[in-house]
Parts: sequence; C-alpha cells; structure tokens
Amino acid sequence: MESDYQPMLGPANVLTAVNNESEEAFPSLSDFHDHEPNLEFDDTELQASSNTCISYAISDQLLEEKLDLTVGSGMDFLESPGSDGTIEENFEEALVDAPVIETADDLAALDTELADEEDYQDISRLGIVEVVGDDSAGRKVIVVSACKLPPVSKEVFNHAKLLRYLTHTLDTFVEQDYSLVYFHHGLTSKNKPPLSWLWQAYKAFDRKYKKNLKALYLVHPTNFIRIVWQIFKPAISAKFGRKMMYVNYLDELAQYINLDQLIIPQQVIDHDEQLMLKNKKNISTSPPPSSISTPVGTTQFGASLQFIKENNRGDPVPPIVRQCVEFLDTPDAIETEGIFRRSANVTVIKELQSKCNQGLSVDFQGDAHIAAVLLKTFLRELEEPLMTYDLYDEITQFQTLSKDERPRRVKILILEKLPEDNYHLLKYIVQFLSRVMDRCDLNKMTSSNLAVVFGPNLVRAPPSRGMSLSAIGPINQFIDYVFTDQDKIFII
Repeated sequence: MESDYQPMLGPANVLTAVNNESEEAFPSLSDFHDHEPNLEFDDTELQASSNTCISYAISDQLLEEKLDLTVGSGMDFLESPGSDGTIEENFEEALVDAPVIETADDLAALDTELADEEDYQDISRLGIVEVVGDDSAGRKVIVVSACKLPPVSKEVFNHAKLLRYLTHTLDTFVEQDYSLVYFHHGLTSKNKPPLSWLWQAYKAFDRKYKKNLKALYLVHPTNFIRIVWQIFKPAISAKFGRKMMYVNYLDELAQYINLDQLIIPQQVIDHDEQLMLKNKKNISTSPPPSSISTPVGTTQFGASLQFIKENNRGDPVPPIVRQCVEFLDTPDAIETEGIFRRSANVTVIKELQSKCNQGLSVDFQGDAHIAAVLLKTFLRELEEPLMTYDLYDEITQFQTLSKDERPRRVKILILEKLPEDNYHLLKYIVQFLSRVMDRCDLNKMTSSNLAVVFGPNLVRAPPSRGMSLSAIGPINQFIDYVFTDQDKIFII
C-alpha cells in the first residue's frame, strides 16, 4: 500500500477538504510550481466494494456552496465566460448505482450487443478522439475534445461504446510513451457524461494505460474539474500529479506541442481568444515564431531535403541522420528494449537540435533513446514529410487494395512517384530499421511496433487538412508493409 494513500472521507471532511483546497489556485504552465494535484487512480488501493468505497454523502446544495466558495476565493483558476454550471448531478446516487467494473473486460460485458469486431465508425466520425504527431519529447499525442461529445441520450449516443472506443484507440499506443491533450471547453450539462460513466472509465483504464502516459494537458479547466477531482481524490494516489498540467491558454500549450499539428476545434480557439481578452492577455494574430527563420547553411532541423543536400556536398542522407543511425546501429544501442518507444528529456533534445543547426558536434551521452528521439524529431520537422504530401491520399487508401495488388502499387509509389532524394533517404532508414527488427527478441520492436512509431513521422496530411484518426490505421499498415517487404521494394 502506498504511503500517500488517504482513507475515505465522510461528508463533513470532504467539504472541509474542498474548502481548504479552494485557497490555492490551479497552477498554470506559465506559473512556477513544484507540485501538481493528485490525480492518478490507483486500482490496487481500492479493495472495498463499490458501495463501501463510494460513501460520499454530498448533496446538490453542498456542491453549490462549494462552487460559490471556489469562485469567490479570488484564485487564478480560469472559469469559462459562458459556463452553464454542470454540477447539478447527484454524485452519491450516481456512484452508488454504478456497476462494479474491475477491468476493460468487465466493461465490455455491460453491453450485450458488443461483437468481437465492433464497428466504431459512428463514434470515430464525431472526432472526439484524434491521434496526431509527436510532442517536443518525441511522444505520440492523443487529443480529446469535450465539445464534440453529442447530447446525452441513450437513443442517440452510447457512452459505453465510447469508452470501448477509447480503450480500442489507446491499445495501439499504450506500449510507447504518449501524451494526452484534453480540451475541456464545450462540456455542458447537455453533453456531460454521467458521473457513473466516469467511474466506469476509471476502472476500465488500468495500469497499462497509465504507466506510459507521460503528460496530461488539461486545457481551459473550469471549476467542474476541481469538483470532480475533489470527489475522487480519496481513491487517487499522488503518482499522477507529476504528469498533470493545467493549461489556461493555448499559447501555454504551444511551449510543449506544435499547435499546427493538433486538431483544435474552432470553438476552442474562439473560447481561448475570449479568455485572453477577458484576462487582458496579449493575443497574437500570427502563429508562434518558428525556431528557424532564415536557415543558415548548417541548418538541418526544419529545413527541406534539397536544402540540406545542397549544403552537405550533395549527400542525400543528412549528416544528423547518419550520425543517429550509426550510433543506434551499435550492438548495445540496437538491442535496447523499447528503442524508439521511449521519450527523452525535452531540454536535451532542443539543445542538440540547436547545436546541430549551428554545425556543432552532437553528443548522445551514450543514451540510445536520445538518438532515437532525435531521429524521429528530424523526420517530423522536415519542411515536407519524407513520404510527400502528394502521396498522402494513395497511402491512406492502402487498406482498400487487394493483397495481390499491393506489391505493384507500393513499388510504383516508392520507385516512380517518390522524389529521388526522398527515395534514397527512405531506403537508408528502412534498411536500418530492418536490422532493428532482426533484434526484436531483445528490443521488442517488431515491424508493427515500428510502424506505429514511424508512420506519423514519415507520412503527414497536408497542413490544410490535418491528420484524422481514421487515417492512422492505413498509414501504419502501409509503413508496416514497407518495413516487412523492404527487400522486395528497394533496388539494391
């Protein structure tokens, strides 16, 4: 049992804790702080039955009083200018009646209509969950938008199916480090999931979903988040606190994630502008300035392949790529378990990028993960993806091709349609990754695992369209095919 475990609170103690908490503002990314709120659900600590564990005698009146105290405490926590107040639910009744869910398998049993291969098209088309590129630490980014939740209605929307869809989506990425961005704006009393659903979600997302989640960015939080957190706090450990970051404005999020690669709903953007006006923040009418304005001859990160080639004696393989691959190709590095799955220190990566762009030597400090993240970062920041924008539509249609047709179409795409410089670099990287796959018994990186990691870094949607979750599957399958059949595709 962890030392930070707290016993269940009674009604009076809960209200006292709530009032005490209200004296402190939610920390923002723009403020210095060395403590984040406890937010991780620790399944191992919940030994009691649901009726014993959920003993919150909190009435609507007490919750409303708590909200009044919170709003009137003068804290720096930003409330929505048009908040409709979604605290009216009877928490005790909802939690007591919630089914006992121990695992995702228990959740699946709740819906008798669940099939072995469930069709999630009705959920995915809503765009509630999207998987985009990597953040500045090389971690996959998953975006959840509350404003895209439809109105609560059993006839219209199945929340149990939504939860299965969430676990189905995360299953592809939980074996590698990933970040989660939650846009809270747009959650209202009309589309707010029942609290019992939140309890089911807590039980369904077991340790495998939590251990590799390295950062959770909660954008535009409101007092409703604070209330829910306080309700669940007795059943929560402190581990997750270090991963949780409250983001009051989008420009704070831009410090960690390139906003251009996120799919941000327009109403979230509009809401952010309203908050900035209301709180007298300076609004930038243009995107954040790029770290590279006018490339110098030594620039590699953020430049085009043609530019790098012209400034490096005509070599189609950029120097930093060769340096990363040669380091990773050594026995100690290539056999590292989880290579390309783990993230690296953001500060270290940015420093190495800066040195590389200045033409200075780069030291990986003997760390294979630093070299792996730097290689992925180079591919992600290319001016145009290695598999060019013109090929995006063909790649995302890969799943529609018959197995007999795939070899011919892939060869045409890579050998004929891919620019020559792109072809040589792709061949160099894929042949190296084939050697990584040869040691998958030690590094655990199979072709499918590598495809999940490299797919979004090699293939990106044109900026005007943005990457959709429905495109991730075909892209990964295409890249997996290229990795697996590379000896039949590339000319020796």
